[in-house]
Order: sequence, then structure tokens, then C-alpha cells
Amino acid sequence: MSQPGDSLKLDNQLCFKLYAASRAVIRAYKPMLDQLRLTYPQYLAMLVLWEWQDAAPEQPTVKALGERLALDSGTLTPLLKRLEQIDLVQRRRSARDEREVHLSLTPAGQALREQVGPLKGRLLCDSGVDLDRLNDLRAGLDHLLGQIKALT
Repeated sequence: MSQPGDSLKLDNQLCFKLYAASRAVIRAYKPMLDQLRLTYPQYLAMLVLWEWQDAAPEQPTVKALGERLALDSGTLTPLLKRLEQIDLVQRRRSARDEREVHLSLTPAGQALREQVGPLKGRLLCDSGVDLDRLNDLRAGLDHLLGQIKALT
């Protein structure tokens, strides 16, 4: 039976469990990302750009990337500048609308994709996590995220 103050205990907070799990996953990814010379947010941006390589949106822009990653341009701009400096991404202003910045992968950015698969596969194998449970968790989190977004 729960006590009156139980709802305020840290271990009963879903937000804390999500936060702690997120930090643990990012920490687990760090050795792989170090080999790729990417930060976790850069890796997420590259994942989207690799997706777009297969099925690009009508406008592969910084704005579209921000919407996909739920990040604002103030966060994305320095991240993309760094990816451009290390020759993974190219940014170009639109000829039609100078405010619009289009993104594309460089050949090095495209080639990096081939390195990720084996590293990520090894990460999952080494973790010993049941893939079916991960898929169920991802589906549950997708549902939760959709419900929370509907409230805002």
C-alpha cells in the first residue's frame, strides 16, 4: 500500500527513470561515438541525414532537421558547423529564400554510415539486452511521447 508521500519519492518518478536511462544509454554509446569522432547530438543529426539519403523530405533544411530532432536552431547551428568543419555535412543557403539552409552529406558523411552498423551491432550484442523487450519499450515510449505532445 502506498504512503501519502510516495508520489514524491525520486524512485517513483517516471521522469527521473527516463532521464537516468537516457544518460546510461548515451554513456554506453560513448565508446562507439568516440571511434566515430561524434558527440551524441551529432550522431542523432547524422542518423536523420542518413535517413534522408534514402528518402529525402521535399526540403532537407536545418528547420526540418530541427523539427525531426526536436531541437531549436540555436542548438543545431553550432552542431552543424562542427559537422561541416569535419567534412561530414554541407550547408547551402537556398537561392529562392536566403533564410533557408539546405543540408546534404559529403562523401565522407555518406561513408561514415558504413562504420556505424558494425559498431552499433557490437554495442547491442555486448549489452545482452533482449531485442524484443527493446522493441516493446520503444513502442511504449513512442506512445507516451505522442500523448505528451498532444497535451502541449
